[in-house]
Amino acid sequence: METILYLAHTESDGSLGKAALESLTAAKALAEQTGGTLVAGLVGEDVQAAANTIAGAGASKVLSVSGADFAQARYATDAAAAEALCKAAGATLVVAAGDSRWNRVLPGVGHRLGGRADLHITQVNGAGDISVTRWFYRQRMEGSFTRTQRPWLLGIDPGTQTPWQGDAGDTVVEAVTVETGDARTTVTGVKAPNTDEQTIRPDANVLFVAGAGWTKKQADGQTHVADAEKNILGFLQAAQASLGSSKSLVDLSSEGGEVLSFMTHLNQVGQTGATPRHPKGLSTCCHGEEPHVVGWRFINERRAVNLDANCGWAQGKADVLYVADAFEVMEKVNALLAE
Repeated sequence: METILYLAHTESDGSLGKAALESLTAAKALAEQTGGTLVAGLVGEDVQAAANTIAGAGASKVLSVSGADFAQARYATDAAAAEALCKAAGATLVVAAGDSRWNRVLPGVGHRLGGRADLHITQVNGAGDISVTRWFYRQRMEGSFTRTQRPWLLGIDPGTQTPWQGDAGDTVVEAVTVETGDARTTVTGVKAPNTDEQTIRPDANVLFVAGAGWTKKQADGQTHVADAEKNILGFLQAAQASLGSSKSLVDLSSEGGEVLSFMTHLNQVGQTGATPRHPKGLSTCCHGEEPHVVGWRFINERRAVNLDANCGWAQGKADVLYVADAFEVMEKVNALLAE
């Protein structure tokens, strides 16, 4: 019988993030399908509130590694905590959120335990032989596979599961002791942009993608990059949308072209960029060619604004194509949002 360890870390306020609750859905389903035992393992400065939140998930017990040393992401302490929780639970399968904190730790923990780790998992199937599904080659090919090695550590891609919802309660937490005396990294603080300056919002309802057309000459024969920045930032702030970009736009800086001051390669969406999972997407001044569109694979509703009625978006790649000037459209949209 499998023992499934649900591995999660708390956020700065002691709660569990959306990605952690999504991975709990996968862990709970796996336990039900295999008839195995579900054990929860929590890491953070104070995990009691998080443990109470998942009281109704059906875990046979809740283990924890807590304390000030585990408040921030740090490889040495996170790896030690995960290893200790796996051993304490006797886990054969470990399910964790595939976020930046666990993705850099799980492979090393798998090696320490003599098991295997796989990241970017999108689906887990516990019926019969346990198998997992993930995308390969920039989300162009989907493959399913199984492993016989145990423990098997799985990082679940955020956005692929429905966040777990259930009743809270009072939970008894069993502490697991971990020594951190040899940790050589010290977390001195966190620097983050103000909320209104943030352009990458993974949990946003809308992904707004800007193409190179925003920096090209317009109908009057002049470029209007300042107006483009005003329109784009105005929409991002009013709609709390996330910003994406085509490769052609983020590459303009290396080609000596005038660029949007807030645009970086971190915003790049497509074959050589990110593959976000937002409910809705709006592409502007982008021709919708395959390298860019592949990044929209998991967007549920796709719309585009482009002056070219024969662009790639019109070839069945967008649910709705508005043949219009993106400057005029976004000015009107921002005015409506401001009302």
